[in-house]
Amino acid sequence: MTWNAAQSPVAKPVKVTIVYCSACGYQQQTLDLAAALLHEFTYGLSSVELIPWHDGTFEVTVAGKLVHSMEREGGFPAHETVIQAVREALSQG
Repeated sequence: MTWNAAQSPVAKPVKVTIVYCSACGYQQQTLDLAAALLHEFTYGLSSVELIPWHDGTFEVTVAGKLVHSMEREGGFPAHETVIQAVREALSQG
């Protein structure tokens, strides 16, 4: 189900930041996650920030809250995990 402004007119759009290891070749996972978020949330995102980094990192922050860290959880997050974090942030906003 795609979120849109009509479903929650008072919700404040949230920012999602993805920090990824460009040297590790994590660009495709980053772009896939960004595309899934943009597809799911018509007006719910204020921005999706992509930050190329190093050291094998892949971290996702939603509204200032770290929701996935490759170092902490291992691997890449399921898209639905990040989508759910955005939904929760929108419901609080």
